[in-house]
Amino acid sequence: MNNLEKIKAVKNRSTLYSNIREFFNEKKYLEVDTPSLSTTLIPEATIDNFATQFSSDFYPNKELYMIPSPEIFMKQLISEGFSSIYQFSKCFRNSEQLGKQHNIEFSMLEYYSIHMDEQDSIELTQEMILKTHLKETPSWALPPFKKMSVNEAMIKYANLDLDNNQKQSQLYKKALDLGITSINRYESWESTFNRIFLTFVEPNLPQDKPLILYDYPKQIDCLATNKKSAPYKKRWEMYIGGLEIANCYDELKDEEKIKEYYRKEYSTIIRERSNTNRVIPDIDDNFYSILKKAPQTSGVAIGMDRLLMSQMNIDNIEGVILFPFSDMMR
Repeated sequence: MNNLEKIKAVKNRSTLYSNIREFFNEKKYLEVDTPSLSTTLIPEATIDNFATQFSSDFYPNKELYMIPSPEIFMKQLISEGFSSIYQFSKCFRNSEQLGKQHNIEFSMLEYYSIHMDEQDSIELTQEMILKTHLKETPSWALPPFKKMSVNEAMIKYANLDLDNNQKQSQLYKKALDLGITSINRYESWESTFNRIFLTFVEPNLPQDKPLILYDYPKQIDCLATNKKSAPYKKRWEMYIGGLEIANCYDELKDEEKIKEYYRKEYSTIIRERSNTNRVIPDIDDNFYSILKKAPQTSGVAIGMDRLLMSQMNIDNIEGVILFPFSDMMR
């Protein structure tokens, strides 16, 4: 970026943040400001973490972790009785690709809406983008949203009905039929699904309007509630211009299911990272009981750098952030 491009990106980010703050403040959401360092994290085997060391002459030394999202703190606030809240935060994920879509430090907007579910959050998010976007935003990056279930997308772009392929053996055979040969017969259902989705579905998703892709398979573990009538979770992701921008859950409150999620994810982390230099974060064994105290809540996380990219019609994250890590590595 030259200086004029930097100034434009900084001004546009300032305008967008100001517009979003005004929107949520009018909705009576409370803006919060939680730490970027935590003594524990929610275990996510697919996310690598950064660790640092707290040193003191007066307290024991302690390993701390740079948050991959403010979720761990914001959910505690909701459980303590806070009303609907939102936050802009800096987040950190190690081992990320560097380049057009990724930076190891990035900006996130996260908002939690009490007494709402994931469908309510679609309408809230659509209204937010419609009322806060930059004047120069291209029409393809603006509502109305298109909506498609994950299964509809799989049927349309991979000719694969997930309802009829709930077993790993079935999905493995379908992957072979699709020509995916670099596949392990004994890998998880989720891993095989991801191979198919990333090869056949994601590259072909419509780009003429923002897309809400909803009802993710229950086999993809996350802290979202399960649908009662189908093998899917109450979760959606938003794509703009083919790029994943946002993620939403109807937040899970069931203590036993949260415990099981923690057990599976942490076991995977231990198995995959024990003989490497990758960080194995500490976890809070009391977090299960904290979450069960929360009311009905829907949480949305939006990658602000990517949202700004779409609204400025820029295809490289380096065009919207100052001092990208890729520059430091050159």
